Amino acid sequence: MTILPPDMNERAFAAFLDDLRGAAGEDWVWSSDSDMFPYRDAFSPVWNTPKEIQASSAVAPADVAQVQQVVRIAKRHRVPLHPISTGKNFGYGGASPNVQGSAVLDLKRLDRVIEVNEDRNYCLVEPGVSYFDLYRHIQERGLKVMIDCPDPGWGSPVGNALDRGVGYTMPQFRDHFGAHCGMEVVLPDGELMRTGMGAMPGADSWQEYPYGFGPDPSGLFAQGNFGVVTKMGFRLMPQPEYYRTGLIRVPRRRDLIKLVNHVNYLSDSGMVSEVRFASPLSALLGNPEFAALATKMGGPSDAEMDAAASAAGLHSWAIDLQFLGPRAATAAQWEYAKDRILSDIPGAEALDGDHFALPATEQQLENDTQPYPTAIRRKGALGIPSLGIWEIVRDDGHVGFFPVLPRDGEAIFEMQRVLGDAQRQFPLPPYFSAVTAPLFWHSNTFQMVFAPSIKRDDPEHNAMVHRSMKHMVAVAAEHGWGDYRAAPIYQDDVAETYSFNGGALRKFLEAMKDAVDPDGIIAPGRGGIWPSRFREGERA
Repeated sequence: MTILPPDMNERAFAAFLDDLRGAAGEDWVWSSDSDMFPYRDAFSPVWNTPKEIQASSAVAPADVAQVQQVVRIAKRHRVPLHPISTGKNFGYGGASPNVQGSAVLDLKRLDRVIEVNEDRNYCLVEPGVSYFDLYRHIQERGLKVMIDCPDPGWGSPVGNALDRGVGYTMPQFRDHFGAHCGMEVVLPDGELMRTGMGAMPGADSWQEYPYGFGPDPSGLFAQGNFGVVTKMGFRLMPQPEYYRTGLIRVPRRRDLIKLVNHVNYLSDSGMVSEVRFASPLSALLGNPEFAALATKMGGPSDAEMDAAASAAGLHSWAIDLQFLGPRAATAAQWEYAKDRILSDIPGAEALDGDHFALPATEQQLENDTQPYPTAIRRKGALGIPSLGIWEIVRDDGHVGFFPVLPRDGEAIFEMQRVLGDAQRQFPLPPYFSAVTAPLFWHSNTFQMVFAPSIKRDDPEHNAMVHRSMKHMVAVAAEHGWGDYRAAPIYQDDVAETYSFNGGALRKFLEAMKDAVDPDGIIAPGRGGIWPSRFREGERA
């Protein structure tokens, strides 16, 4: 059965497709079921149910001029477009839209690495460029710069940054949108705009000074729907000389509070790249008695956890530290970190890790030279894209909820208790327990992960997962923990939790959407921002 755009019959849809073919070419417009299959959310818990949102068609323009044509055609026909870069946003909706019948604007043919400057440490790329493409471009030319990449590497720097994705190297590069500098955007009327210094003809500082003059609208295009980004610049890290790791373990549960404070200092001072937090006690979760303790209602006491650690001969917490820079500097930073933490936390221990000159050898990249077991993904830590993370995918995929919490030990304990209790009503693995450690992906906050798997042949399981996602988002919001990123089917739920002063932020953004895109041509509903054409009556 044909999926049609909103307010459109089959005859009008055929005319729309004919116009798209005239703009992008006969071979670059699709609407059949088989052609549209890759544009569905492969990890959706509502797969093949009436709640699944599917696109009607897709078009892949060859260049910016064709993108402008496609936007103007969509505006004339009043068909919503859903722009994607590579469409690999698995766990967050993939290539699927927010509105049934939208046309996917697939930017994969805009695949130029326009510039990589190793003297001034930046790049300028189009949205169809993947992390693999950018890395290959740098390696083939022998350029001495390092990228920061997420997992897996087939995603786009542009797409990942616009969804506020994160990585694994130094703090100023891990926040990918924060590391962007300058963008080119096709607006909802088809006009072309550049932000920052790109708005000044002849300026040669577009990828170095992001602001230009006056208000900076760049943030409107991150998890937003105010235009189609066709070029984006990023700051790059100069290729470091050396890499070093070290492990620090602390014995007691409440030692985590001081440990977090020390990590904050080291990170904010620019001494360490991504820090991996872990609890050695997680190895005991296979023991039913310990698992019951770690997941008990209201959480275990500190004394109970310390007794369990002592009985098992294990430390309560550990951090893997990573250092990038000159060899002497990394050695001095590791010595400083050891002295700082071990002198302040009784019973803390330090283990020297791997250290070697960069670029790494294949054996070093495989992480089998590390003198102690580590969860560090070596390639990501060194800015080398891969697909290794794919091994964590269970069943037919998963959905992701990553609540943001402060970099504070007490906040970690509170989230463990609250979300551990909240998930008890669902038969899922214990994502939140007394041994759940924070993720330090973003530079200035922690996150934790709730990522239940989906099963295509088990609709009851998927429905339970769908309920659990909505429940966890709501409970977390009651405690001030917001999701940082969501699939289209959860974006309204998440947007509603950012409700200060009656949802003033959302109202402001929707007023802007009405002004620049009243027909909702560009990604209506993206980020919970709806134009009046699609808003529910109570919010119109």
